[in-house]
Amino acid sequence: MLSFIFLPEWLFEWLDRYLNYPGLEIWKLLDLAIFLTVAIFILKKPIAHALASRRETIRKQILEAEQERDRAAEKLAEAEAKLARVDQEVGSIRKLAREEADLERKRQVAGAEQEMQRLKAQSDRELEVARKAARRQLQKFLATRSIEVAKESVTNQLRPEDDVRLIRERVTELREARR
Repeated sequence: MLSFIFLPEWLFEWLDRYLNYPGLEIWKLLDLAIFLTVAIFILKKPIAHALASRRETIRKQILEAEQERDRAAEKLAEAEAKLARVDQEVGSIRKLAREEADLERKRQVAGAEQEMQRLKAQSDRELEVARKAARRQLQKFLATRSIEVAKESVTNQLRPEDDVRLIRERVTELREARR
């Protein structure tokens, strides 16, 4: 086991007897210690270089993260400023919308009043036309009725002698007209 180490024979036997006790196995610990010492000696520079490189990478990442945080804070400030402006813009848009609604309402009221006046004028014209038509019909009716009343009056007042006389006069007029 440890035969590669140059020890006197008696010491080797003593070590073999006491150190090779089942469960104690110190030689395994010595092997491990030697392995770790050699590994540390051989790997010290590459591990140190790797750790330094990793440390530098982490430092750069921390700086980048801080810069990102600063940029994010600036963007947040811009966003908050925009949000404050949005509230103002919403207020101005609402005010403008109210003003436009009032103007539209006034325009519609004016349009409705114009429409009412137009309809009133149209109805006045139609009433005048209907009044004139009714007046003409009434005049026709009165003229017709007056003629009927006059006929009845003449018929009632006309005697048979007057009737004969009127017929003769008309016949004489007709004869003269033929000549």
